Amino acid sequence: MSDELDDLKTLMDAATPAPDEKRRAVNLELARKNFADLQGSRPGTRPNVKRGPLARVTEGTKAMLNAISTRGTLAATTAIAAVALIMIVPQTRDGVLSPRLGTETRVTGQPQAVRPSGQSDAETAEMVLEEPVVEAPMVVEEALEPLAKRSLLSQGRLADSTVAPSVSSDAFRPPARPEQSSEEFANAETNSLKVTTEEPVSTFAIDVDTASYAIVRSSLLAGHLPPRDAVRIEEMVNYFPYSYPAPDGAVPFQPSITVMPSPWNTGTRLVHIGIQGTLPVIEERPALNLVFLIDTSGSMQDANKLPLLKQSLRLMLPELRPEDQVSIVTYAGSAGQVLEPTSAADQAKILRALEHLDAGGSTAGQAGLQQAYQVAADMAAEGEVTRVILATDGDFNVGLSDPEALKEFISDKRDSGTYLSVLGFGRGNLDDATMQALAQNGNGQAAYIDALSEARKVLVDQLTGALFPIANDVKIQVEFNPAQIAEYRLIGYETRALRREDFLNDTVDAGDIGAGHSVTAIYEVTPVGSNAIRNAPLRYGNTAPASDSDEIGYFKLRYKTPGDTRSQLIEQPILDGLGRQTDDVRFSVAIAGFGQLLRGGTYLSDWSYDDAIAMGNTARGTDPFGYRAEAVTLMRLAQSLSK
Repeated sequence: MSDELDDLKTLMDAATPAPDEKRRAVNLELARKNFADLQGSRPGTRPNVKRGPLARVTEGTKAMLNAISTRGTLAATTAIAAVALIMIVPQTRDGVLSPRLGTETRVTGQPQAVRPSGQSDAETAEMVLEEPVVEAPMVVEEALEPLAKRSLLSQGRLADSTVAPSVSSDAFRPPARPEQSSEEFANAETNSLKVTTEEPVSTFAIDVDTASYAIVRSSLLAGHLPPRDAVRIEEMVNYFPYSYPAPDGAVPFQPSITVMPSPWNTGTRLVHIGIQGTLPVIEERPALNLVFLIDTSGSMQDANKLPLLKQSLRLMLPELRPEDQVSIVTYAGSAGQVLEPTSAADQAKILRALEHLDAGGSTAGQAGLQQAYQVAADMAAEGEVTRVILATDGDFNVGLSDPEALKEFISDKRDSGTYLSVLGFGRGNLDDATMQALAQNGNGQAAYIDALSEARKVLVDQLTGALFPIANDVKIQVEFNPAQIAEYRLIGYETRALRREDFLNDTVDAGDIGAGHSVTAIYEVTPVGSNAIRNAPLRYGNTAPASDSDEIGYFKLRYKTPGDTRSQLIEQPILDGLGRQTDDVRFSVAIAGFGQLLRGGTYLSDWSYDDAIAMGNTARGTDPFGYRAEAVTLMRLAQSLSK
């Protein structure tokens, strides 16, 4: 090897030009002139020494060789340099951070092996040892907008809205729709257009549930349109608070009816019915007995299920009063009471019981319901309100699991005076059909909690309405005048339809309204003689009867005060041009149109998302909590996802 180094040194010496003193003097003089001319005042860049790579390498190598004292030292140094070169080059190539923020960075813990002659790629790969992927950390509070954070919560990607120590780039992409989903939604086919001469009367139970809107929001924020059956238009419309005129005197309701042109069909009109419930003085409300029936089965372990449920109930507890009582019953493989009736003032004890809850096992829903009702019966006292609050993803897979069977079971229990409300959590196996069967037959309401902000809306801002009923079995019946209205259709309420004769039957269960709640229902009607009539007249059918009345319809509402068995009646005629087109009225119409678009828009002609967005923006009015602004954002998301 020493002979080879000698030869290399000789070649380098030969490649180096001999000193030329005359040329050196000329170059030195030129350098001084350039320095004087260009220093400080002349524009442009200073010239650099134009030496090629080969000249610089040979000069440095020559200096190194001249400094080496022995050939042994030279051999050792050359070997070390060769090994270092082999180690550095692969690590430099593989250790470069991707320019995209958060991209996975692969770091090698051992040098890439140099493949010997004849060795395959696979054999070489076995020599390389790599450490796990290192992900770039990021603070969620600084990196995500509020809607994006809500999307992560709704998919179980984050436990709450606080700072997360490390989130990979995958967390910032819209979560993919689950390939296999066992979700079931309670809905029916869109209400058809009715011919007034054939079927002049429309009857339905009111609905103040809001679960559908939150499920729609969860789907859109996850990057996909909601399932068609998940869209219940009445629940979307009734999600928002409206400032309809409040009732006077002893009557708990005040109907407000507005007749206006339809925004989506020229030649038709909308009959907008707003009902505002009275709000009793909060300080005078009766004591509450609450039994939290909590699903702790294995399906509840995701961050957007049991952990979010615990956080939600934490928000609710400070709103209760010392005379209120709380008990906790859980169910998984079996049911059990984990907290005996406890004063709401003892928050520490209640919170300790909550924190000890863990998810695991199958879902014995029937056993949980039976025990919760038994605990509620033991807590009930004269003049107090007793309610079971079921918190679940709806996955009842042990015991009573059929919605119809559950409906019968709950119907037998509601006559005892104990109300049942349902809070849904999580996606993927959400059994909305079961939740609706429970809430609609338990004299309660169903809500879906997809984020802590929704928990605050339902369990803090609207706590009084959610827990204190002011009327039971509330039914609406509208009779349209065939001499004025040729056709009509009810927008939404497909799952709340009643038979005509059910309106007078006080034994038929219907909707319930809590303190301060408002309810909205919208009909689209086609006047006689309009060119928007869709049904051709029958050859042998009845013609519209002559009438001198200018009423287009007649409104009736029946309700029972809590504890009564006989209903009371509120009624008034509907006249064309009745009411005012307030922001509340117009915004609720925009949401009704949005819901119809999500369900396919059968009766919307060419009305589009652009129209819904424009109407929603101009009718936002006072929006202290940003609910209406968020709805317009969801419309824009749906518009993009529908293309």
